[in-house]
Amino acid sequence: MSAKAAAIGIVVADLSVSIAFYERLGLTFTGADSPDGHAEADLGNGVRLLLDSESSIQSFTSAWTRPFGSPRTTIAFQFDTPAEVDAKFTELMDAGYHGLRGPWDAPWGQRYASVIDPDGSGVDLFALLG
Repeated sequence: MSAKAAAIGIVVADLSVSIAFYERLGLTFTGADSPDGHAEADLGNGVRLLLDSESSIQSFTSAWTRPFGSPRTTIAFQFDTPAEVDAKFTELMDAGYHGLRGPWDAPWGQRYASVIDPDGSGVDLFALLG
């Protein structure tokens, strides 16, 4: 028996706010208008990003509580050029989102930036240098 990764799930406080954030990164969601508090986007290669509202999770996991502190989970988005990383970071900052670290040239050969989504999850933006 073997398993393969199929989805990444993030519990969110406000589904519409989180969808708006991830749509800025080019994702398209289905189920956003569902009364179940669940939406998902195709990430390619059969992997999906699942967003579930806190109330949805609490409806079947009553002991769930909101985590706190630094991001424990990060999703990374690859761009074609370093300039696109810079532009997307600027766009997200101009839209009022929180930057964890502005664009920089990482020693592993990538232009890199880190932001925080509306619920405190890490979102990395990167492109290969040169």
